[in-house]
Amino acid sequence: MKYLAFVTLVLGCGFAHAACPPAINTATTNLIKSSEGFVPSPAPDPIGLPTVGYGHLCQTSSCSEAGPFPLTEARATTLLLADSRTATSCLNTAISSSVRLNDNQFGALTSWTFNVGCANMRSSTLVSRLNAGETPNTVAAQELPRWNLAGGVVQPGLVTRRANEVKLFQTASSVVAHPC
Repeated sequence: MKYLAFVTLVLGCGFAHAACPPAINTATTNLIKSSEGFVPSPAPDPIGLPTVGYGHLCQTSSCSEAGPFPLTEARATTLLLADSRTATSCLNTAISSSVRLNDNQFGALTSWTFNVGCANMRSSTLVSRLNAGETPNTVAAQELPRWNLAGGVVQPGLVTRRANEVKLFQTASSVVAHPC
């Protein structure tokens, strides 16, 4: 029993040196990269927001915090991992500690939050339903596809992204990412 408790503690982010919230896994990084695409120099996204790399939203008009340009893919990955920490932190506080999510489920929600923003995630029916104790796989399959609009228009890229997020969410894993 002590061994099981130790394994649960380590996998559940309770280990003294584990990060809480955890860093995103490789599957999540790959999902975000494929959804965002690589943009080496600042350019408007589909709704006109200046982005660079793998979906980094520029914080200044020149996007100087991300440069120099053109970005390398390595620099873009570093920005993505830093930006994802904002999404994981927001998720970690918005989702009740009674909701247990594996690293793929948490990663899929991180990809979604990375895309829609913390405020939209916090006010979503998806989070309300999870926190109300509904079955996570059902909630994700029903709610994620609803987030397919940009500028009020259905975007084929978002339809694909949400389908990939549902697929990742429903991929089994024994690594607990939430609660941590």
